[in-house]
Amino acid sequence: MGEKAVSSPRRRRVKRSCPSCGPEPGAEEKKGRGNPISVQLFPPELVEHIISFLPVRDVVALGQTCHYFHEVCDAEGVWRRICRRLSPRLREQGPGVRPWKRAAILNYTKGLYFQAFGGRRRCLSKSVAPLLAHGYRRFLPTKDHVFILDYVGTLFFLKNALVSSTLGQIQWKRACRYVVLCRGAKDFASDPRCDTVYRKYLYVLATREQPGVVGTTGSRACDCVEVYLQSSGQRVFKMTFHHSMSFKQIVLVGQETQRALLLLTEEGKIYSLVVNETQLDQPRSYTVQLALRKVSRCLPHLRVAGMASNQSSTLYITDQGGVYFEVHTPGVYRDLFGTLQAFDPLDQQMPLALSLPAKILFCALGYNHLGLVDEFGRLFMQGNNRYGQLGTGDRMDRGEPTQVHYLQRPIALWCGLNHSLVLSQGSDFSKELLGCGCGAGGRLPGWPKGSASFVKLHVKVPLCACSLCSTRECLYMLSSHDIEHHPTYRDLPASRVVGTPEPSLGAGASQDPGGAAQACEEYLNQIHSCPTLQDRMEKMKEIVGWMPLMAAQKDFFWEALDLLQKTAAGVGSGPPTPES
Repeated sequence: MGEKAVSSPRRRRVKRSCPSCGPEPGAEEKKGRGNPISVQLFPPELVEHIISFLPVRDVVALGQTCHYFHEVCDAEGVWRRICRRLSPRLREQGPGVRPWKRAAILNYTKGLYFQAFGGRRRCLSKSVAPLLAHGYRRFLPTKDHVFILDYVGTLFFLKNALVSSTLGQIQWKRACRYVVLCRGAKDFASDPRCDTVYRKYLYVLATREQPGVVGTTGSRACDCVEVYLQSSGQRVFKMTFHHSMSFKQIVLVGQETQRALLLLTEEGKIYSLVVNETQLDQPRSYTVQLALRKVSRCLPHLRVAGMASNQSSTLYITDQGGVYFEVHTPGVYRDLFGTLQAFDPLDQQMPLALSLPAKILFCALGYNHLGLVDEFGRLFMQGNNRYGQLGTGDRMDRGEPTQVHYLQRPIALWCGLNHSLVLSQGSDFSKELLGCGCGAGGRLPGWPKGSASFVKLHVKVPLCACSLCSTRECLYMLSSHDIEHHPTYRDLPASRVVGTPEPSLGAGASQDPGGAAQACEEYLNQIHSCPTLQDRMEKMKEIVGWMPLMAAQKDFFWEALDLLQKTAAGVGSGPPTPES
């Protein structure tokens, strides 16, 4: 006997009601259908608990509907439950203002994607995702495998292996198995050449607990460099530093027999040591000397923020956005600067300052060309342009940074042997991959003959892609979104926008075609509008970064302004003088 479902007259409907959104449309016509209940009458803990079961994408979309749901979906309690669901092993909240939201989004967006250049299948594939990984911070492909560092210092070893397909066939797959190589890692590096065949060893900068000296209790945390075989993950060498020295980045430069390790300290100083890589697998003790690099000895006031290197050159970016270069071979020097006039073969570590119009945020260094991105999102290229790898539309070498005007605000930049790649974002937040230079071997998908200008490649880019790398066989893209660390570009002042007509200044217009006088007048007005001396000093430092000065000149003005600022701050602490 069948049953007929009868709706109860006491059944109530739940509606979304938000004071900021106003009454629900059509509420007057629905009064006779029963009394609706506002979702705001539910306990906030219950609403947060229900929302935490939604996918991350839906939580973000729901938070954009009204003010009430924006506050609920942005609560740390919701993101703590989501994070526990995405990463059950993560029990400690990380640093930052919004630790649980940051952790949840890091683990939701993490992924390593690759596209092989050869073979029949030329589509984007995703590697295995380690369950223990807390987001992806850095990755590096080697000769046979891929290594990934997460945000808590765990270094993962992603292996290529033979696996069985759904049809029962045995096939070779990339990055389909993973193991934990080590923990407590800060950074890692390998042979800086673009060809992964040379990447035999992996150098890992890590922190390890060392037993205390005799007669004391406890242990001390010391930084060390551990060397692993990339083929098996076996550790073959280790060097430990004094506990008073703390490093944050490591890069390699030079040949295997004279491999120089450059270590960047937390204070912005560069130290170096030399090892013979061909003897690392021999079981014996080494004594290596750690020395201060010349860039930190000759320019002690500089605070280096980051490094990049290839086999025969090193690039330093200071915390003020200046760029300094070391070039160790005459051939690369000629390709980069177009001359050998200032090259000294007896003093290859002498840093050279690049003349740049603004503060540099990040860079990419290829074999004989480089790319720089400044604070306004402008892209500058320099060096050899035989294959059009500078993207300037021609094949003329550039001995100084040259702006690529049609590219603005890139997300990531990569320079290889004879081609360059740029990851950019459209107005609708979609990502696309652009490339220029040599297209042989499929390294520019869709453009086998290459291009002297940056063109859109036939690659499907993940929504949260943040970095990229290309090898001889494969293109890699790392997906990860950190809500606290992303490049924030500034708007270019109107007087410096290319193509902006300058206002007529009468007879003085011909003497000031670039509008420099007007720009200086605007700068002075900005300084006058600052209420205190400290604010004027900070504004002047900012203006120095805008002005088209050489890096050494900018460093001089910033150092002088810092000295004046400290002197002005110290005047008030002592007895007043007539000068003050």
